[in-house]
Parts: sequence; structure tokens; C-alpha cells
Amino acid sequence: MDKFADMTLFVSIVKNQGLAAAGRELGLSPATVTARLKALEDRYGVKLLNRSTRHLSLTDAGSLYHQACLEIIDSVKETENLLHTGTHEVRGTLKVSAPRDIGKQYIAPILSEFAEKYPDVVPYLYLNDNLSNLAESGLDLVIRYGELADSNLISRKLALSKRVLCASPEYLARKGTPMTPQELVNHDCLAMVRSNEELKTWHFQDDDQHSTITLAPKRFADDGEVIRQWALDGAGIALKSILDVKEDIEHQRLVTVLDGYMKNFNTATSSAGADLNVIYQSRQYQPKRLRLFLDFLFQKFK
Repeated sequence: MDKFADMTLFVSIVKNQGLAAAGRELGLSPATVTARLKALEDRYGVKLLNRSTRHLSLTDAGSLYHQACLEIIDSVKETENLLHTGTHEVRGTLKVSAPRDIGKQYIAPILSEFAEKYPDVVPYLYLNDNLSNLAESGLDLVIRYGELADSNLISRKLALSKRVLCASPEYLARKGTPMTPQELVNHDCLAMVRSNEELKTWHFQDDDQHSTITLAPKRFADDGEVIRQWALDGAGIALKSILDVKEDIEHQRLVTVLDGYMKNFNTATSSAGADLNVIYQSRQYQPKRLRLFLDFLFQKFK
């Protein structure tokens, strides 16, 4: 009974989101993978995975086991590196997910600089605006705007931010500048889609006054970079993080409107809901490469 091999198999199943794909990665037949997973669940007397024909997800017990497997496998790899070289080398993969705008403008250059400093670290950068299940995705960390409800994850503030309404000078010259949130219903608004939800209800706070506006946007996209480009093209008004459009505003490619209001997609009262956070699993043990990258990331964002 090789418990370490079972841990490696289980991590591969979760990472690849399937038993057959894990078998291909490890050179095992589907029948062997199925039998070993069943034996693993029988050994501990718990169900580790919920499986259907289209989806695989971790049970609560599976999530605990998966996290422990990641810690142990990383520990073994670092110990092997130490035995082979006599020093704590920094090597391995570093998998990061970030929104497309912030990922291209900030995270990609930071990852490049980190990889130059530690050439045996192989970075993976996944650009998307959806919220991933960190335990099942195989990611080391996720960078996202706003707060997450999952208390099993560590969320640390990377940068203060706020949301701004912005449009090109050409659009405002053509359509006029809204003076109140209510006037947005007469404008061409550009809205995000996140996890199949249309973010077309925008919240505003002006001192103690709260207002909620449900729009009929002219365009939708699940990619924040597309929303920004549409705004630059003069297609309408976008609700964006100030970090995404800072340079566009400084160079007057975009102009902010309704500056006296705090704005957000979800609540009118949560100013922290627009901040940029780095999110990772709560582990007692973290690979050295991840600890170093987190320190490097925070240093860069200072």
C-alpha cells in the first residue's frame, strides 16, 4: 500500500478534472485509476469526490485530503531537492490566475522578473475574470478584485482600489455626460458577465444616500480587457477598477464621470469590495517558491 502514490494519483485526478485524464498523465489505465480511487475511499471510509458524467468536485473530506496531499507532495519535492543539491533550491511550477486587464498590465511583468531571478521556477499565468475553485483548479494563488466568501482560503489585500465610471472623450462629446446615476439609463453602458451572471445592476453611494440602477447595457463581455477596449473605442460607459484604467485616465484616453459617488457591482456600502486581493489556500506548509513569490508580489505592489 503506497500512500504517497495514492496522494499523487488523487492530486492528478483533481488537477485534470477526470479519472481518464489522470490515468493518461500517470500512465495508468482508466480501470486501474477507478479501482485505486475506490480502494482509497474504502480505506478511510469517506467519499472524496462527487462524480457525474460532466463534472467532478471535492467533498468536504476530499478537500481536506487534497490540501494535505499538496502539502506533503511539495514537502517531499523540496526535501529531494535539498538531498540532491545540498541547498534549498527554488524550483517547480507557480500557477497564478488573474483578471485579464490586471494580469497583462501588472502580473505578467512581475512573474517575468521573478522567473529571471529564479530560473528553475516555471510560471503559469491564467487570464480570466471568473472565480475559480482554488482547491480543484490546481492553482497556487488567485488575484481578484473584491471579497470572497470562502473562509477556508486566505485573502490578503494587495492594493487599495475603487471602481470608476469611465468613457472616451469622443463618446461624452457625442452622448453627453451623465450628472446623476439615474441618467445612465439613457446611455450606452458596457457590462461584465461573470459566471453566467450579467452584472447590469450597479450600486451607488453618495454620503448617506444609496441608489441602485438596473441598466439595459448595449454590450456584454466576460473579459474586463474587452470592456476597457470598448470604452476606449467610444462604445459607451464602463464600470472599471481604477487600477485597470489608471494610465488611460492619465493620458486622457478615458474620462471619469459621476466622481462624487462610490460605485460597485454588488453592495453600495462595501468600499473594500473593489480592492485587489491575493487569495490562496490556508496551508501550514507552503512551498518555498510560493512564499518567495508572495513576498515579491507584495513588494512590487508597494
